[in-house]
Amino acid sequence: MIELNEKSIVKIDGDVSSPKGFEAKGIHIGLRYSKKDLGLIISEVPAASAAVYTQSHFQAAPLQVTQKSLKKTGQLKGVIVNSAIANACTGEQGLKDAYDMQAACADMLGVAPDYIAVSSTGVIGECLDMDKIKKGITQLKEAKVEKGHFEEAILTTDTVIKNTTYTLTIDGKKILISGAAKGSGMIHPNMATMLGFVTTDAHVEQEALQNALRDITDVTFNQITVDGETSTNDMVLVMANGMAENDVLNEEHPEWPLFKEGLKLACEDLAKEIARDGEGATKLIEAKVSGAKNNLEAGIIAKKIVGSSLVKTAVYGTDANWGRIIGAIGHSAASVTPEEVEVYLGGQCLFKQNEPQPFSEEEAKAYLEQDEITILIQMNEGEGESAAWGCDLTYDYVKINASYRT
Repeated sequence: MIELNEKSIVKIDGDVSSPKGFEAKGIHIGLRYSKKDLGLIISEVPAASAAVYTQSHFQAAPLQVTQKSLKKTGQLKGVIVNSAIANACTGEQGLKDAYDMQAACADMLGVAPDYIAVSSTGVIGECLDMDKIKKGITQLKEAKVEKGHFEEAILTTDTVIKNTTYTLTIDGKKILISGAAKGSGMIHPNMATMLGFVTTDAHVEQEALQNALRDITDVTFNQITVDGETSTNDMVLVMANGMAENDVLNEEHPEWPLFKEGLKLACEDLAKEIARDGEGATKLIEAKVSGAKNNLEAGIIAKKIVGSSLVKTAVYGTDANWGRIIGAIGHSAASVTPEEVEVYLGGQCLFKQNEPQPFSEEEAKAYLEQDEITILIQMNEGEGESAAWGCDLTYDYVKINASYRT
């Protein structure tokens, strides 16, 4: 086991085309009025790939196609993504369109269809304009690789693009791990309600990559919530093409913990950016729980806090109403001993030994006026710890979703 430190993994400027052998593109094809709406990631060589998918019973057609293909190959050469239309709840026609989209991209890249992942996001219940999709895929072949264009092409109600890149050294080789994501509303993953794409030039065993992604998703993407709603479409996908030429990574490799931590940091960055960009949001809310019975229970408590509409509205109103936080903790499925729970906000203890503590309302209000808020909870039940991320709930959230299709 290696010991990680702040110099082991370094965050740098980059995007999903930064790792060796990857290209990412985004163009406008007319599915949206004026914004980019078709994106493509290409790996120079087949990449070991892993994915986690929405748990919605109404899983969209593109996810069904991608899941089936990835089970066959364990590798991908490309990912084709459209925004504006989700191609969900579209019956046999939707499934045919997803396969046709996959086949068109495969033909353009000169590979078998099962080496292409397909993804869509947008309005549910509408079919794709396949003429535009097929023409757009042809256009992507000659499109330039420009920073941020892929990220723009996958957005829906998002207000900003979301990407991240980390560098680390394994077997003396420089490794890059980069990610891009979209998500603003319908965020309550399990796994789902957003799209996440991670690229790395590390050489990784596919089964180990899948196991790592599943573990990491549980403590990153599955720990964010904006509105408690789960989408039909979304997934997190990782491609590792091995072009860094390190020794193959798996659980037996001495530097596996380093790689897994780098992947976790990239996923956590993207998860937090999604929560920060929640529809109508003005603040990122982080709940950190320690001293729980175990990590699982800590995670349950943290997510219950950031998912509480009453906590979210109190944060929006800069109201240090610790009762909202206690209400959320008390309603969780975790073990709770009221006399042991402690609540901290902005360095002040608000609640301890099952009674309120004296604190400065002015200081608490000033803290809540910041754009990033951390709520600290000490359960004093054990050694479990976890975090979760959400955002405040504002008037604009209602306005955005009241007119989503208009």
